[in-house]
Amino acid sequence: MNRRRDDLQNIDTSAWAAVDPNALAAAKRKTFEARYEAINLYATGQTLREIEKRTGINSRQLYGLLDRCLTQADDGRLVGFRGLLKHDRFGSYARTAKLPAEYSASGRGLVGAFAFLLEQHPPLAQWLTQKIRKHAVTLHQVSTDGPLKTRLNGLGNLHAGFLTQCRAVGITAADYPLNTDRMGIRSLSAYVTAQILTNFGDAARTAGATHLKGMPGGGGRGAVRPYQMVEFDGHRLDVRLKIVIRDPLGFEQEFEVERIWLLVIIDVCTRAVLGYHLVLSREYSRYDVIKTIEQALTPHRPRTFTLPGVGYGSAGGFPSGKLPELGYAIWERMRLDNAKANLASDTMTALCEFIGCAADAGPLHHPDDRPYIERFFGTVASTLSSRLPGYTGSNPKDLRRALADPKGNLRLFVSLAEMEELMEASIAGYNATPHDGLNGRTPLEAMEYLVRGKGQMIWWLPEAKRRTMCLMQTAHRCRVRGYLAQGTRPHINLFQVRYTSEVLAASGALLGRELRVYYNSDDLRTVRAFLADGSELGILRAQGAWGEIRHDLKLRREIMKLRAKKRLAFTVTQEFIDRFVEEKRKKAKHSRHAASDLERTMRTLANAPTVNTPPGQPKTVPVAPAAPLPAATDSALPAQIPQKIEPQELTIPSGFTTVI
Repeated sequence: MNRRRDDLQNIDTSAWAAVDPNALAAAKRKTFEARYEAINLYATGQTLREIEKRTGINSRQLYGLLDRCLTQADDGRLVGFRGLLKHDRFGSYARTAKLPAEYSASGRGLVGAFAFLLEQHPPLAQWLTQKIRKHAVTLHQVSTDGPLKTRLNGLGNLHAGFLTQCRAVGITAADYPLNTDRMGIRSLSAYVTAQILTNFGDAARTAGATHLKGMPGGGGRGAVRPYQMVEFDGHRLDVRLKIVIRDPLGFEQEFEVERIWLLVIIDVCTRAVLGYHLVLSREYSRYDVIKTIEQALTPHRPRTFTLPGVGYGSAGGFPSGKLPELGYAIWERMRLDNAKANLASDTMTALCEFIGCAADAGPLHHPDDRPYIERFFGTVASTLSSRLPGYTGSNPKDLRRALADPKGNLRLFVSLAEMEELMEASIAGYNATPHDGLNGRTPLEAMEYLVRGKGQMIWWLPEAKRRTMCLMQTAHRCRVRGYLAQGTRPHINLFQVRYTSEVLAASGALLGRELRVYYNSDDLRTVRAFLADGSELGILRAQGAWGEIRHDLKLRREIMKLRAKKRLAFTVTQEFIDRFVEEKRKKAKHSRHAASDLERTMRTLANAPTVNTPPGQPKTVPVAPAAPLPAATDSALPAQIPQKIEPQELTIPSGFTTVI
C-alpha cells in the first residue's frame, strides 16, 4: 500500500504538543525517535515505501500513529507528538464489559464500573453534578509539597444520598455498587474529586477561596503606547478626617467626617496617573465616575498649596500639565470593575459614545486584572495614608492602626482641606518617581519619551466635543410647558424648578415639544437645552433664587425634601439657606455622615464662581487654595450670593402656584 489517505494529505505539525526525548529511557527514546522521524517524513511528502525503508514503520503502523496524534486530549489540545510515546494512554478508560452481578469484597473486576454506572443511569450523574455545584462537599488541599493530595469533607452524607438515588432508579442489593463491601464510596470520592479539579475556579471556590489570582494574560498586557489602555478604580482612604468651620461668634468648630473615596485613571503603558477625583460620600456615583473622566481629559490646572513644604517639586506633576499636547487626549480601552456606578448607562455612554473607547469590565472578583491601579492604591496607602494620624489600617489587627491612633483627639486629625493638598502633591510625586517596570524611568519621563521622542500616535477629543463636555451624560428629556390663556411663558420643569431663557420664553411654537437637557450636577443654576433634532436651543436659567445661589443636585433634593415636610420656610432665600446650614451644623456634632453632608453643602455654597459656567464649558477660574470654610453667615457667604433676596410681586391667576 503506497497511496496516501485522502483525509491525511496535508499535515501541519508546527502546533502539535512536543515531547522532551531526554526524559525517556534509552529503549523508549529509540522507539519515539523512529516514530517521530516517520511522522515528519510523512508531513514533508515522502512516500510510504521510503518511510518504511528509513524508519522500519509500515503504512498500517503509521496511519495508526497519525490517528492517535490527531485526536483531542482531555486538556482540549491535540495529542500531537505525545501520541508517539509507547504504552501511554490518553483519555479516560471506557468500560465495555457488563457489571458483575455477584458480591465482591475485594473490588477486583470493577475497573471503570462507576463511570459505566453513571453512563447507564444519567439521573445519577445529574444528581452528583447538582450536589457539586451546591458545594455539598468541600475540597481541601492537604499538602502543597509533592503530588497533589486532597481531602473531601462531607463525603459520608453525599455517599448516603447517592445510595438513596441508586435505589430510586431501580438498583437492587444484587447490583453494583450495593453488592460491594464499601458500596462504591472510594469510586465516588475519586469521581467527585476529579470533577471538582476539572476547573480550577470551581475547585478553588469549593476549597474556600474568594478571589482567583495569577490568570495568564491579565493585567492589561499588550499596551505598547500611551493612552492605548487605561485602568479605573475607586479606593476608600483608610484615614479619619475632620472639617473645620467657624461658628457665628468666630470660634472654630471641628467635626469628624466619613472617609472619602479616591477615584483614579492610570495609563497602563507609562504608569502615569492621568486624573483623579476625591468624593466625600459613603459611596461614589456615576456622576463621580464621569467627573473623574472629565478630570483626566481636560488639561491639568496647577493648585495653590497652603501647607508648608508641600508642592509639586521640580519634576512632579501630571501628563497634561507637563505636556500641553496631551490636553483632551483620549484612550482606546478602559479596564474597570463591575461596580454599579461604573456600569451605569451614563458611564457607558460617556465612555463608548462620547469618547469612543472600549469598556472592559472584566470578570467578577478578579482585581488582578487591573494590577497597575491596585498597586498604585497600595503605594498611596504606604506612602501617605499610613503616615497620617487617624490611620485605620488595612484590618482591625493592623499594628499601624494602634500607632497612628490619636485617642479621639480631633485636633490631631487631618482636615479634609489638608488631605486634598496632600493627595495632589502625593500623586504628582508618584508621577515623578522611577519605576522598575519602566527601566528606571519615571511615568512622566516615559510619557515624554514615547510621545515626543518616538512620536507615538495619540488621538484627541474633537474641538466640538471639548466645548460640549456635558454631552458625556445621558440627556434628560423635558417637555416645554406654557399656558396661552393665562399668559404663562414657555418653560421646562427640572427637579421641581422652572427653567427658561429669553429665546424659549419668546417662542410659542415650542410649547409641548420635548427638549434634550444636559446639566452639571455640581451647578444646577443653568442647564443646556437641545431640540429633538439635535440643534442647540441655548442655556436655560433656573428661576428665582435657584438661579442665583450655586447648588448641586444633592443639595436641591435635600431642600425640596425639607420643604415638602414643612420643616423650613417655603421661599428659598438667604435666610432659608442660613437656617438650613445651621440645622446641618447641629446634626454634625453627633454623626460623621451629617458632618460630611455639612462640608459638602458648605463647599457648594462657598466655592461658587463669579460667573455661571454653562454645562459643558471648561471652567476658566483658577483653583482656589483649600482652606477652612467660614460659617454660613451673611458676611461669610461669597460676594456673588445676594445678602437678601426680596420676593417680587407676581400676578398669577388662581389655581396656579409658582415654583421658585
